[in-house]
Amino acid sequence: MSDLPRFRALVLAGSRGPADPIAAYRGEPHKCLVRTGGLAMLARVLDTLAATPCVDGVMVSAERGTPFAGDVEIARRIVGRRVRLFDAAATPSRSVAAVLAAESSCYPLLLTTADHPLLRPEMVEHFCREAAASGADVAVGLTASSVLLARYPDSRRTWLRFRDERYSGANLFALLTPAAAAAVTFWRRVEADRKRPWRIAGAFGWRALAHYLLGRLSLDEAMSHVATVIGCRVHAVRLPFAEAAIDVDKVADLELVERILAAEPR
Repeated sequence: MSDLPRFRALVLAGSRGPADPIAAYRGEPHKCLVRTGGLAMLARVLDTLAATPCVDGVMVSAERGTPFAGDVEIARRIVGRRVRLFDAAATPSRSVAAVLAAESSCYPLLLTTADHPLLRPEMVEHFCREAAASGADVAVGLTASSVLLARYPDSRRTWLRFRDERYSGANLFALLTPAAAAAVTFWRRVEADRKRPWRIAGAFGWRALAHYLLGRLSLDEAMSHVATVIGCRVHAVRLPFAEAAIDVDKVADLELVERILAAEPR
């Protein structure tokens, strides 16, 4: 619909290089070059974004020297679609912050990752529509366990457990207004304290943490509390697509993706 704003998209393609377990398993120098269904994961994500009507302009953040030129399909997409490349920083949040600093007028900005080969245009369009309609500064995509497990009962995810349902992240985020920079700043703080989890927990308040651990918080209540802590409006977009929650972090994920792609009509 014409009332949906045009989003710019940033694909986070950082990696631990050949030490990444997925890259090592397939013998690739970079995770995003790992092929699923015969095509590099990054190429699949770029194809999805190119086919999504509300996406207008794509950027990729990856380590300097990432061997995109070694993959003809990726190189063709980057050159032919004028995909802009940015050097990845030491952490994802710093990579996003660097892009925001360089591109001050990039809102609304869609964030996703290169290890999401099952991402489809209808998922992105649904997420962007719900995010734009929310009135929030930041939106995060989540898939309920009931949606995922109904289709893929053997899939193993890391669940966020709320009173109403369990949810898995879908590697879809939207920074909708300049106020969303506060969320990126908080994200950097979380990354800096990842080896001191008590400090992260303390930032949200011990009472709220206790309510979460006891299963007393609904998803919407949790988003309201997060918004208060980080200083901008936050909205959770519930995605009705099982595949939206399946990124490739483990060999089991890669094997599941291969099975799903092999079953798709050609």
